[in-house]
Amino acid sequence: MPKKVLLIAPACDGEDVGEAWVAAQWAIRLAELEDLTLLTTYKRGHRPMSEQLPEARVIEWVEPPVVGRFERFNSLLFPGYWPFHRHARRWIRRALAAGERFDVVHQVAPIAMRYPSPGVGLGIPLIMGPVGGSLASPSAFVEEEGATSWYQRLRALDAWRMRHDRLLRRTYESADAVVGVAEYVRTFLADVRLKRLEIMSETAVTEVHDPVDRSSRTGPVRLLHVGRIVRTKGLRDVIRAMDAIRDLDVVLDVLGDGNDRAACEALIAQLDLGDRITLHGAVPRSTVDEFYERADVFVFPSYREPGGNVSLEAMSWGLPVIVCRVGGPGANVDESCAITLEAHDPQQLAADCAAALRELVTDADRRVAMGAAGRSHVLRTHLWPQRVDHMRRLYDGLARVSA
Repeated sequence: MPKKVLLIAPACDGEDVGEAWVAAQWAIRLAELEDLTLLTTYKRGHRPMSEQLPEARVIEWVEPPVVGRFERFNSLLFPGYWPFHRHARRWIRRALAAGERFDVVHQVAPIAMRYPSPGVGLGIPLIMGPVGGSLASPSAFVEEEGATSWYQRLRALDAWRMRHDRLLRRTYESADAVVGVAEYVRTFLADVRLKRLEIMSETAVTEVHDPVDRSSRTGPVRLLHVGRIVRTKGLRDVIRAMDAIRDLDVVLDVLGDGNDRAACEALIAQLDLGDRITLHGAVPRSTVDEFYERADVFVFPSYREPGGNVSLEAMSWGLPVIVCRVGGPGANVDESCAITLEAHDPQQLAADCAAALRELVTDADRRVAMGAAGRSHVLRTHLWPQRVDHMRRLYDGLARVSA
Protein backbone atom coordinates (compact mmCIF):
# COMPACT_ATOMS: atom_id res chain seq x y z
CA MET A 1 0.00 0.00 0.00
CA PRO A 2 1.45 3.43 -0.90
CA LYS A 3 2.67 5.51 2.03
CA LYS A 4 1.69 9.11 2.56
CA VAL A 5 4.96 10.95 2.01
CA LEU A 6 5.50 14.64 2.63
CA LEU A 7 8.46 15.67 0.47
CA ILE A 8 10.18 18.97 1.30
CA ALA A 9 12.22 20.43 -1.55
CA PRO A 10 12.30 24.24 -1.79
CA ALA A 11 14.31 24.07 -5.01
CA CYS A 12 12.54 21.57 -7.28
CA ASP A 13 12.32 21.92 -11.05
CA GLY A 14 12.67 19.13 -13.60
CA GLU A 15 13.38 21.72 -16.31
CA ASP A 16 16.23 23.38 -14.40
CA VAL A 17 19.72 22.10 -13.58
CA GLY A 18 21.72 21.19 -10.49
CA GLU A 19 20.03 20.73 -7.14
CA ALA A 20 16.56 21.71 -8.40
CA TRP A 21 16.77 19.04 -11.10
CA VAL A 22 17.95 16.41 -8.61
CA ALA A 23 15.07 17.21 -6.24
CA ALA A 24 12.65 16.89 -9.15
CA GLN A 25 13.96 13.40 -9.92
CA TRP A 26 13.09 12.31 -6.38
CA ALA A 27 9.64 13.92 -6.64
CA ILE A 28 8.81 12.50 -10.08
CA ARG A 29 9.85 8.96 -9.20
CA LEU A 30 8.31 8.89 -5.74
CA ALA A 31 5.02 10.21 -7.11
CA GLU A 32 4.76 7.05 -9.24
CA LEU A 33 4.99 4.81 -6.17
CA GLU A 34 3.74 6.71 -3.11
CA ASP A 35 0.94 9.08 -2.11
CA LEU A 36 3.11 12.18 -2.45
CA THR A 37 2.63 15.73 -1.22
CA LEU A 38 5.41 18.09 -2.32
CA LEU A 39 6.21 21.40 -0.62
CA THR A 40 8.31 23.60 -2.89
CA THR A 41 8.81 26.98 -4.56
CA TYR A 42 9.16 27.95 -8.20
CA LYS A 43 11.27 30.56 -9.92
CA ARG A 44 9.57 33.48 -11.62
CA GLY A 45 9.38 32.74 -15.33
CA HIS A 46 9.73 28.97 -14.80
CA ARG A 47 6.99 26.38 -15.13
CA PRO A 48 5.78 25.43 -11.62
CA MET A 49 6.12 21.84 -10.42
CA SER A 50 2.33 21.67 -10.09
CA GLU A 51 2.27 21.73 -13.91
CA GLN A 52 5.26 19.41 -14.31
CA LEU A 53 3.93 16.86 -11.79
CA PRO A 54 0.12 16.73 -12.05
CA GLU A 55 -0.01 13.22 -10.53
CA ALA A 56 1.10 14.51 -7.12
CA ARG A 57 -0.32 17.12 -4.77
CA VAL A 58 2.04 20.07 -5.02
CA ILE A 59 1.91 22.93 -2.51
CA GLU A 60 4.10 25.73 -3.85
CA TRP A 61 5.03 29.34 -3.33
CA VAL A 62 6.68 31.69 -5.80
CA GLU A 63 10.33 32.51 -5.11
CA PRO A 64 10.75 35.96 -3.48
CA PRO A 65 11.55 38.83 -5.88
CA VAL A 66 15.21 39.53 -6.78
CA VAL A 67 16.49 36.23 -5.31
CA GLY A 68 16.95 34.55 -8.69
CA ARG A 69 19.06 37.37 -10.11
CA PHE A 70 22.22 36.30 -8.27
CA GLU A 71 22.74 32.63 -9.13
CA ARG A 72 25.95 31.85 -7.21
CA PHE A 73 24.81 33.82 -4.13
CA ASN A 74 21.45 32.08 -4.22
CA SER A 75 22.93 28.59 -4.70
CA LEU A 76 25.21 29.01 -1.69
CA LEU A 77 23.10 30.90 0.85
CA PHE A 78 19.60 30.25 -0.53
CA PRO A 79 18.06 33.46 0.93
CA GLY A 80 14.65 32.29 -0.28
CA TYR A 81 14.82 29.36 2.12
CA TRP A 82 13.64 31.28 5.16
CA PRO A 83 10.35 32.48 3.65
CA PHE A 84 9.86 28.94 2.38
CA HIS A 85 10.58 27.49 5.84
CA ARG A 86 7.95 29.79 7.36
CA HIS A 87 5.34 28.96 4.70
CA ALA A 88 6.02 25.21 4.89
CA ARG A 89 5.97 25.04 8.67
CA ARG A 90 2.68 26.92 8.79
CA TRP A 91 1.14 24.71 6.09
CA ILE A 92 2.21 21.49 7.83
CA ARG A 93 0.82 22.58 11.18
CA ARG A 94 -2.51 23.55 9.64
CA ALA A 95 -2.72 20.28 7.72
CA LEU A 96 -2.07 18.24 10.88
CA ALA A 97 -4.56 20.32 12.87
CA ALA A 98 -7.15 19.55 10.20
CA GLY A 99 -6.62 15.84 10.73
CA GLU A 100 -4.24 15.04 7.90
CA ARG A 101 -1.61 12.38 8.60
CA PHE A 102 1.68 11.47 6.93
CA ASP A 103 3.75 8.30 7.27
CA VAL A 104 7.07 10.04 6.70
CA VAL A 105 8.52 13.50 6.10
CA HIS A 106 11.50 13.56 3.75
CA GLN A 107 13.58 16.69 3.05
CA VAL A 108 15.73 16.28 -0.06
CA ALA A 109 16.92 19.87 -0.51
CA PRO A 110 18.88 21.96 0.12
CA ILE A 111 21.66 19.38 0.02
CA ALA A 112 23.99 21.60 2.08
CA MET A 113 23.95 20.93 5.83
CA ARG A 114 23.22 24.49 6.89
CA TYR A 115 19.41 24.64 6.87
CA PRO A 116 16.97 23.59 9.62
CA SER A 117 13.94 21.63 8.46
CA PRO A 118 10.30 22.73 8.79
CA GLY A 119 9.52 19.04 9.37
CA VAL A 120 11.13 18.89 12.82
CA GLY A 121 9.17 18.03 15.97
CA LEU A 122 5.92 16.97 14.32
CA GLY A 123 5.74 13.43 15.66
CA ILE A 124 6.27 12.08 12.12
CA PRO A 125 9.41 10.13 11.08
CA LEU A 126 11.81 12.63 9.47
CA ILE A 127 14.50 11.81 6.90
CA MET A 128 17.12 14.41 6.02
CA GLY A 129 18.98 13.94 2.81
CA PRO A 130 20.92 12.96 0.96
CA VAL A 131 22.89 15.85 2.46
CA GLY A 132 26.42 16.98 1.69
CA GLY A 133 28.35 20.14 0.97
CA SER A 134 30.51 21.83 3.60
CA LEU A 135 33.73 20.54 2.03
CA ALA A 136 36.66 22.92 2.40
CA SER A 137 39.41 23.40 -0.17
CA PRO A 138 42.83 22.04 0.85
CA SER A 139 44.78 25.07 2.05
CA ALA A 140 47.43 24.75 -0.68
CA PHE A 141 44.80 25.38 -3.36
CA VAL A 142 43.26 28.48 -1.81
CA GLU A 143 45.73 30.98 -3.28
CA GLU A 144 45.02 29.79 -6.82
CA GLU A 145 41.30 30.08 -6.23
CA GLY A 146 41.81 33.85 -6.13
CA ALA A 147 39.42 36.37 -4.68
CA THR A 148 36.47 34.67 -2.99
CA SER A 149 33.15 36.42 -2.56
CA TRP A 150 32.22 37.18 1.03
CA TYR A 151 29.20 34.91 0.86
CA GLN A 152 31.30 31.99 -0.42
CA ARG A 153 33.64 32.42 2.54
CA LEU A 154 30.66 31.82 4.83
CA ARG A 155 30.94 28.14 3.91
CA ALA A 156 33.68 28.00 6.55
CA LEU A 157 31.01 28.67 9.21
CA ASP A 158 29.12 25.45 8.47
CA ALA A 159 30.92 23.36 11.10
CA TRP A 160 30.65 26.14 13.69
CA ARG A 161 26.92 26.48 13.04
CA MET A 162 26.36 22.74 13.35
CA ARG A 163 27.90 22.94 16.81
CA HIS A 164 26.20 26.12 18.03
CA ASP A 165 23.00 26.77 16.05
CA ARG A 166 20.36 25.07 18.20
CA LEU A 167 17.68 25.04 15.50
CA LEU A 168 20.04 23.50 12.96
CA ARG A 169 21.48 20.99 15.43
CA ARG A 170 17.99 20.01 16.56
CA THR A 171 17.07 19.18 12.96
CA TYR A 172 19.84 16.61 12.71
CA GLU A 173 19.57 15.22 16.22
CA SER A 174 15.81 14.76 15.99
CA ALA A 175 15.82 13.31 12.46
CA ASP A 176 15.01 9.61 12.46
CA ALA A 177 17.52 9.11 9.66
CA VAL A 178 20.18 11.28 8.03
CA VAL A 179 21.37 10.20 4.60
CA GLY A 180 24.84 11.49 3.67
CA VAL A 181 26.21 11.71 0.13
CA ALA A 182 29.60 10.21 1.10
CA GLU A 183 31.61 9.07 4.10
CA TYR A 184 32.95 12.57 4.78
CA VAL A 185 29.44 13.48 6.04
CA ARG A 186 29.94 11.00 8.87
CA THR A 187 33.08 12.88 9.90
CA PHE A 188 31.41 16.28 9.58
CA LEU A 189 28.53 15.16 11.82
CA ALA A 190 30.70 13.22 14.27
CA ASP A 191 29.79 15.53 17.19
CA VAL A 192 26.05 15.42 16.49
CA ARG A 193 23.99 12.78 18.29
CA LEU A 194 22.41 11.16 15.25
CA LYS A 195 19.80 8.43 15.56
CA ARG A 196 20.80 6.84 12.26
CA LEU A 197 23.17 7.65 9.39
CA GLU A 198 23.10 6.07 5.94
CA ILE A 199 25.41 6.80 3.01
CA MET A 200 23.93 7.22 -0.47
CA SER A 201 24.75 9.54 -3.35
CA GLU A 202 22.25 12.35 -3.84
CA THR A 203 22.05 11.77 -7.56
CA ALA A 204 22.15 8.99 -10.15
CA VAL A 205 21.84 8.45 -13.88
CA THR A 206 18.67 7.75 -15.81
CA GLU A 207 20.14 5.14 -18.13
CA VAL A 208 23.22 3.10 -18.98
CA HIS A 209 24.04 3.42 -22.66
CA ASP A 210 24.73 0.64 -25.12
CA PRO A 211 28.38 -0.49 -25.05
CA VAL A 212 30.71 1.59 -27.19
CA ASP A 213 33.42 -0.37 -29.02
CA ARG A 214 36.64 1.58 -28.45
CA SER A 215 39.01 -1.37 -28.93
CA SER A 216 39.91 -0.66 -32.57
CA ARG A 217 40.23 3.11 -32.44
CA THR A 218 43.23 4.82 -33.98
CA GLY A 219 44.65 8.32 -33.60
CA PRO A 220 45.16 10.23 -30.38
CA VAL A 221 43.64 9.02 -27.11
CA ARG A 222 40.80 11.42 -26.31
CA LEU A 223 40.45 12.75 -22.77
CA LEU A 224 37.29 14.51 -21.58
CA HIS A 225 36.56 16.96 -18.75
CA VAL A 226 32.96 18.08 -18.17
CA GLY A 227 31.80 20.71 -15.66
CA ARG A 228 31.85 24.37 -14.75
CA ILE A 229 35.30 25.86 -15.29
CA VAL A 230 35.98 26.93 -11.72
CA ARG A 231 39.25 26.29 -9.92
CA THR A 232 37.85 23.58 -7.65
CA LYS A 233 36.89 21.34 -10.60
CA GLY A 234 40.56 20.58 -11.24
CA LEU A 235 40.90 21.66 -14.87
CA ARG A 236 44.15 23.56 -14.21
CA ASP A 237 45.59 20.36 -12.75
CA VAL A 238 44.61 18.41 -15.86
CA ILE A 239 46.23 21.06 -18.08
CA ARG A 240 49.47 20.78 -16.08
CA ALA A 241 49.24 17.00 -16.34
CA MET A 242 48.94 17.34 -20.12
CA ASP A 243 52.26 19.20 -20.11
CA ALA A 244 53.87 16.25 -18.31
CA ILE A 245 52.64 13.71 -20.89
CA ARG A 246 53.35 15.69 -24.04
CA ASP A 247 55.36 12.72 -25.30
CA LEU A 248 52.10 10.78 -25.67
CA ASP A 249 49.56 11.06 -28.49
CA VAL A 250 46.66 12.50 -26.51
CA VAL A 251 44.16 15.37 -26.74
CA LEU A 252 41.77 16.90 -24.20
CA ASP A 253 38.23 18.16 -24.80
CA VAL A 254 36.75 20.46 -22.15
CA LEU A 255 32.98 21.08 -21.95
CA GLY A 256 31.66 23.87 -19.75
CA ASP A 257 32.34 27.48 -18.87
CA GLY A 258 33.05 29.52 -15.77
CA ASN A 259 35.13 32.15 -14.04
CA ASP A 260 38.40 30.19 -14.24
CA ARG A 261 38.33 29.95 -18.02
CA ALA A 262 40.64 32.92 -18.61
CA ALA A 263 43.23 31.47 -16.20
CA CYS A 264 43.00 28.09 -17.95
CA GLU A 265 43.38 29.70 -21.38
CA ALA A 266 46.44 31.58 -20.15
CA LEU A 267 47.93 28.37 -18.76
CA ILE A 268 47.31 26.53 -22.04
CA ALA A 269 49.07 29.32 -23.94
CA GLN A 270 51.95 29.45 -21.45
CA LEU A 271 52.54 25.68 -21.80
CA ASP A 272 52.02 25.78 -25.59
CA LEU A 273 49.23 23.19 -25.46
CA GLY A 274 46.77 24.95 -27.74
CA ASP A 275 46.97 22.18 -30.36
CA ARG A 276 46.14 19.48 -27.78
CA ILE A 277 43.46 21.09 -25.59
CA THR A 278 40.14 22.49 -26.83
CA LEU A 279 37.79 24.49 -24.61
CA HIS A 280 34.38 24.06 -26.23
CA GLY A 281 32.41 26.15 -23.71
CA ALA A 282 28.87 25.29 -22.69
CA VAL A 283 27.23 22.91 -25.15
CA PRO A 284 23.75 21.32 -25.47
CA ARG A 285 23.00 18.10 -23.61
CA SER A 286 22.95 16.07 -26.82
CA THR A 287 26.43 17.35 -27.67
CA VAL A 288 27.74 16.31 -24.24
CA ASP A 289 26.60 12.76 -24.97
CA GLU A 290 28.42 12.83 -28.31
CA PHE A 291 31.65 13.73 -26.52
CA TYR A 292 31.16 10.95 -23.95
CA GLU A 293 30.79 8.48 -26.81
CA ARG A 294 33.85 9.86 -28.62
CA ALA A 295 36.11 9.95 -25.55
CA ASP A 296 38.49 7.26 -24.26
CA VAL A 297 39.14 8.52 -20.68
CA PHE A 298 37.19 10.82 -18.38
CA VAL A 299 39.38 12.97 -16.15
CA PHE A 300 37.73 15.04 -13.40
CA PRO A 301 40.05 15.72 -10.44
CA SER A 302 37.67 18.06 -8.60
CA TYR A 303 39.04 18.42 -5.08
CA ARG A 304 35.86 19.84 -3.48
CA GLU A 305 33.02 17.87 -5.00
CA PRO A 306 30.16 16.61 -2.83
CA GLY A 307 28.30 14.94 -5.72
CA GLY A 308 29.94 14.73 -9.13
CA ASN A 309 27.20 13.30 -11.32
CA VAL A 310 29.37 13.79 -14.41
CA SER A 311 31.63 10.92 -13.36
CA LEU A 312 28.57 8.63 -13.17
CA GLU A 313 27.49 9.84 -16.61
CA ALA A 314 30.96 9.06 -17.98
CA MET A 315 30.87 5.56 -16.48
CA SER A 316 27.42 4.99 -17.99
CA TRP A 317 29.12 5.54 -21.36
CA GLY A 318 31.79 2.92 -20.56
CA LEU A 319 34.63 5.34 -19.77
CA PRO A 320 37.37 4.75 -17.19
CA VAL A 321 37.48 7.72 -14.81
CA ILE A 322 40.14 9.63 -12.91
CA VAL A 323 38.72 11.45 -9.86
CA CYS A 324 39.79 12.69 -6.45
CA ARG A 325 39.23 10.37 -3.52
CA VAL A 326 37.44 12.90 -1.31
CA GLY A 327 33.76 13.67 -1.77
CA GLY A 328 31.13 12.17 -4.03
CA PRO A 329 33.17 11.10 -7.08
CA GLY A 330 35.51 9.02 -4.94
CA ALA A 331 32.59 7.50 -3.03
CA ASN A 332 30.82 6.40 -6.22
CA VAL A 333 33.63 4.31 -7.71
CA ASP A 334 35.93 1.41 -6.90
CA GLU A 335 39.38 0.41 -8.16
CA SER A 336 37.93 -1.73 -10.95
CA CYS A 337 36.66 1.33 -12.83
CA ALA A 338 38.56 4.37 -11.52
CA ILE A 339 41.91 5.74 -10.50
CA THR A 340 41.44 7.90 -7.42
CA LEU A 341 43.82 10.71 -6.47
CA GLU A 342 44.67 12.55 -3.29
CA ALA A 343 44.62 16.36 -3.36
CA HIS A 344 47.26 17.86 -1.09
CA ASP A 345 48.57 20.66 -3.31
CA PRO A 346 48.44 21.67 -7.01
CA GLN A 347 51.88 20.28 -7.87
CA GLN A 348 51.14 16.89 -6.32
CA LEU A 349 47.67 16.65 -7.87
CA ALA A 350 48.97 17.52 -11.35
CA ALA A 351 51.81 15.00 -11.05
CA ASP A 352 49.52 12.22 -9.84
CA CYS A 353 46.98 13.06 -12.52
CA ALA A 354 49.73 12.83 -15.15
CA ALA A 355 50.82 9.44 -13.79
CA ALA A 356 47.23 8.15 -13.89
CA LEU A 357 46.77 9.44 -17.43
CA ARG A 358 50.02 7.81 -18.53
CA GLU A 359 48.82 4.46 -17.15
CA LEU A 360 45.58 4.61 -19.10
CA VAL A 361 46.82 6.27 -22.29
CA THR A 362 49.52 3.62 -22.76
CA ASP A 363 47.30 0.62 -21.98
CA ALA A 364 44.30 0.31 -24.29
CA ASP A 365 43.25 -3.04 -22.83
CA ARG A 366 43.09 -1.58 -19.34
CA ARG A 367 41.02 1.35 -20.58
CA VAL A 368 38.51 -0.99 -22.15
CA ALA A 369 38.34 -3.26 -19.09
CA MET A 370 37.91 -0.35 -16.66
CA GLY A 371 35.28 1.23 -18.87
CA ALA A 372 33.28 -2.00 -18.97
CA ALA A 373 33.61 -2.36 -15.19
CA GLY A 374 32.40 1.22 -14.71
CA ARG A 375 29.38 0.65 -16.91
CA SER A 376 28.51 -2.50 -14.93
CA HIS A 377 29.04 -0.65 -11.65
CA VAL A 378 26.56 2.06 -12.63
CA LEU A 379 24.10 -0.55 -13.87
CA ARG A 380 24.24 -2.33 -10.48
CA THR A 381 24.26 0.61 -8.10
CA HIS A 382 23.81 4.07 -9.63
CA LEU A 383 20.49 4.14 -11.49
CA TRP A 384 17.61 6.27 -10.22
CA PRO A 385 15.27 3.32 -9.57
CA GLN A 386 17.90 1.85 -7.22
CA ARG A 387 18.16 5.14 -5.31
CA VAL A 388 14.39 5.32 -4.94
CA ASP A 389 14.08 1.67 -3.88
CA HIS A 390 16.71 2.25 -1.18
CA MET A 391 14.86 5.29 0.11
CA ARG A 392 11.50 3.51 0.10
CA ARG A 393 12.97 0.68 2.19
CA LEU A 394 14.03 3.34 4.66
CA TYR A 395 10.48 4.75 4.60
CA ASP A 396 9.08 1.29 5.32
CA GLY A 397 11.37 0.71 8.29
CA LEU A 398 10.67 4.08 9.89
CA ALA A 399 6.92 3.85 9.27
CA ARG A 400 6.78 0.43 10.96
CA VAL A 401 8.70 1.66 14.00
CA SER A 402 6.41 4.66 14.43
CA ALA A 403 3.19 2.69 13.87
